[in-house]
Amino acid sequence: MKVSYFSKRALLSALVLIIILSLLTSCAPAQKAKPANENLILSTTTSTQDSGLLDGLIPIFEEEYGYKVKVVAVGSGEAIQMGKDGNADVLLVHSPADEETFMNEGFAGERLAVMHNDYVLLGPENDPAHVKGMKVAEAFKAALDKGAVFVSRADNSGTHKKELKIWAEVGVTPSGANYLESGQGMGDSLTLASEKGAYILADRGTYLSMKGSLSLVILTEGENILFNPYHVMTLNKAKFDKVNHEGAADFVKFITDPKTQDFISKFGTGEFGQPLFYPDAA
Repeated sequence: MKVSYFSKRALLSALVLIIILSLLTSCAPAQKAKPANENLILSTTTSTQDSGLLDGLIPIFEEEYGYKVKVVAVGSGEAIQMGKDGNADVLLVHSPADEETFMNEGFAGERLAVMHNDYVLLGPENDPAHVKGMKVAEAFKAALDKGAVFVSRADNSGTHKKELKIWAEVGVTPSGANYLESGQGMGDSLTLASEKGAYILADRGTYLSMKGSLSLVILTEGENILFNPYHVMTLNKAKFDKVNHEGAADFVKFITDPKTQDFISKFGTGEFGQPLFYPDAA
């Protein structure tokens, strides 16, 4: 039986299509295997949440790595305690002295730099204690001496620890009716300070992200003591056998990846004219 020209052409086209499909299939990237434990608990400071950074990062991580992340945003002290208790898989915190203790006591697997910003002293625009331009420790003391309201997070967070360090610089243990201890995270404490017309120490990132809703301005900034680094920490495998170590390692890989670091370097630039954090992993 003769095969017509059109039949031959159709057969040839079919063969070409099969070859193309085979090549495309062989060249396609292999799909990432689903993690053995897809649930990951990230214990972190409130500033990473209140600034909006995690709202941008976590969905990308979940999409790329296949995890479902539960974010527990508390003060760094409480976040580190969650690690000590084995109630978190990975930590993202900003309390260097506590982090080093955590390492030295054998709780941590690894600790890597992720990013930094800085602390600023905020207060009402009319600056009733006239602290603008002072060194931050002097400004703290002047605010309290002149009866101005000062809001403290008082929550054992990295920000609270930094505040106490600054008070110690001038030998002051703050107290009195005008020293308000919120016991809350950064966002809630900023709202309280704004409502009270008070002074407060805050990380720049959270302040910038909330600036539009606050009646607070930056009065003191730029000193070395106000540097604010963030680190990611995993837990010691020998101490914690029920922790999701694979997920923690993947999160560390993600948060220190050049693409993520680039995301961090640009986060907030369009809205605030400057990034809320500066990448450090490189």
